[in-house]
Amino acid sequence: MPDKNKKYRVFLSVAEPSADAHCAGLITALKEKRYDIEFIGVGGAKMASAGCTLLEDTVSKAVMMYKAFAHIAYFFRLILRINRYLKKNNVDLVIVCDSPAFNFHIAKAAKNAGIKTLFYVAPQLWAWGQWRIDKLRNCCSKLACILPFEQDWFSQKGLDAVFVGNPLLDEFDINLGRYRKNYTGFEPNSAKIALMPGSRAAEIKALWQPMQKIAVRLKRKYPGITLTAVAVDDKGKEILKAGQIIGFRCKYIIGSVTDAACQCDLSIVASGSATLQVAAAGCPMVIMYQSSRILWHLLGKWLLKTKNLSLVNILADRQLVPEFMPYFTSIEPIIESTQNLLKDRDRLTQISSELVDLAQPLRTDNASEKVAEIAIEMLN
Repeated sequence: MPDKNKKYRVFLSVAEPSADAHCAGLITALKEKRYDIEFIGVGGAKMASAGCTLLEDTVSKAVMMYKAFAHIAYFFRLILRINRYLKKNNVDLVIVCDSPAFNFHIAKAAKNAGIKTLFYVAPQLWAWGQWRIDKLRNCCSKLACILPFEQDWFSQKGLDAVFVGNPLLDEFDINLGRYRKNYTGFEPNSAKIALMPGSRAAEIKALWQPMQKIAVRLKRKYPGITLTAVAVDDKGKEILKAGQIIGFRCKYIIGSVTDAACQCDLSIVASGSATLQVAAAGCPMVIMYQSSRILWHLLGKWLLKTKNLSLVNILADRQLVPEFMPYFTSIEPIIESTQNLLKDRDRLTQISSELVDLAQPLRTDNASEKVAEIAIEMLN
């Protein structure tokens, strides 16, 4: 075990809101271990509130940025800055969380500086990019997986991998069965629908207007429905409000995917980690993702190795919930699929139950605590 009389420095690297939440929980769990640890890194407001000194607020930057070239220039300069920091300062452990396109560079910098690196959230190489496995093996000291099958998949390829559970589900009761929804007596005209266009600027730009148009069409057919849009933070809410189309009205809430999913009858969700929170809440959903038609046909459909593309359907190994990934221009199939769900009480009840069963294995006692234990072992 590490020496409780020694001061340690842990560097954390995060580029997205979900990872900011993961690492904030990890910092809190590590502080409870009563070691003298200084936390420094790049991330967001949640990490800062938990006690991390930020070299750069990458999360708010990622949420607000729209131009791809601005992303490239910004992150290139940041990678150089982190390289210099790791070479000039004594760092005992580097923890990189999600965002592999960025964090592979940080892990490589740590490797060059002779620092152990913990990957928190395994890059989804099982879905695409398997040629990067050697790159991951070279710069990863330990891999904390948040999907159950990943431990065996990565272990078979020579990585020290362990399943820790999904930290986004730590806020749920350990028994997810209480979140099953019963749609007996449910009427489409009284449906409560959540819109979750994601946290990154590119997601919001691609999905927010189509989601609103879908909602307007549903409202036209079912005037009694209520709509709730989930924003990642105040800045995200400002972006959503600025992009509100004529004829669309909704309630905005900040940050609480879980609360919205628990309180709503149906969600329309951007593909990503939020779908697992929605699943744990037992909320039937329609999943959306938009891509370039040209890039999809040239590269995307050839690179992806899974028959389903959303995390929920990958875990179910079938299309448990409708996914439109990618959709290109027409929202008509999405509207039709959503209306079909709203009209089928039995199907809604069955989907809710199956989503809870799907998410239950992801709900460990405390994912943040498990990762904290791994980090402490690595400090030794």
